[in-house]
Order: sequence, then C-alpha cells, then structure tokens
Amino acid sequence: MSEIESDFYTERLKKQMDFALEIDKEKNIFRQTHLSGYGRNENDAEHAWHMAIMAYILKEYSNEDIDISKVMLMCLIHDIVEIDAGDTYAYDEEGKKTQKNRESMAKQRLFSMLPDDLKEEFIKIFDEFEESATPESKFAHAMDNLQPLMLNNSNGGRDWREHKVSAEQVYGRQGRTKEGSETLFKLTDHIIKENIKKGNISNN
Repeated sequence: MSEIESDFYTERLKKQMDFALEIDKEKNIFRQTHLSGYGRNENDAEHAWHMAIMAYILKEYSNEDIDISKVMLMCLIHDIVEIDAGDTYAYDEEGKKTQKNRESMAKQRLFSMLPDDLKEEFIKIFDEFEESATPESKFAHAMDNLQPLMLNNSNGGRDWREHKVSAEQVYGRQGRTKEGSETLFKLTDHIIKENIKKGNISNN
C-alpha cells in the first residue's frame, strides 16, 4: 500500500494490509479443475473458498469432533503458498518431486510478511494441514479431495479424460478421504465407480 502518515497506521497494520494485498495474487493461480457447467479453470482462491464453505456444511460427517473454525482457516490458507510455488497437479508425479521444497520456501516468504505472532500462527496451521495427523487436518484434506472430485464429476469427467487418469491414481489420492470422513469416502467411492463405468476414468 502507499505510505500513510498517521498515528493509527502502525507497522503492525501495515504488515497486515501488505499481506492482505499480496494474497490477492492467489486469484491468478489457475488449477487443472474446471468450474461446474464446463466453465473455465478455477483459481486457487475459488478452490479455497469452496472448500471452506463445504467444510462447514459437511462438518457433521467428520469421523471425529473438530474445531470447524480451524478447519475453515486451513482450507482458506493451504494454497496461499502457490502464489510463489505454482499449482502442482494432483497427478503430476514429476512436479510432486519438487513441490515440498517450493512450497516450504513460499511459506517462509509469504507468512513472514505478517507480524510475528500471526506468522507463527499461520505457519503452525499450514504445517498441521500438511502433516494431516489431527482430526481437523484430516477433515480439511477430505474437503481438498472432495471439492475437485465433485466438480470433475459434474463436468462428465472431462479433466480425468483429458489427463488420462487411471482408477489407481484417483483412489491413490482419494483413499485418504476416509481418514477424515468415512461417510464422504463412501460418496467418493460411488462417484469414482460411476466414472469408471462411463469410461471417464481408465481401469487399467
């Protein structure tokens, strides 16, 4: 932001506003998944917003009691690092080899823009999501899996067909949904099997 000379515009507020403006760039990071109705590719910010709303309305299906506010925050910040690191497609095996390192550097730069207490809070929540060991992170990952699956299914499996994705690959990613929600994994399993039958996902 432009320099402001005022008692209210503290260094803390400046850092918060600089970060708020920086994360606007997340809207420019486009994913492989398309919007419903055969729309354009969705961007990371849309994906994160969609996940957060889904987490709230589907929270009753979590395997364990969860702090839904923490889950929603995880959903909202988990892809901020892609402003620097770029989006790594779920089935891009080569991209995955460098993903962790790229995202680790991005995490430090981006969250370091915040005041120290917020930096520590955001890094802690981001790392918790990545480790996927707590009930909240497991449910957030279930949302990260279900949201693109839902969109892809609504578009007749278009993205699966274009990328020639196999059932083994889809189950490899979606299988961990059950750690956050057994119920939502049953739904996931049904959707995958239907798309295998339709030929949208190869069974080779």
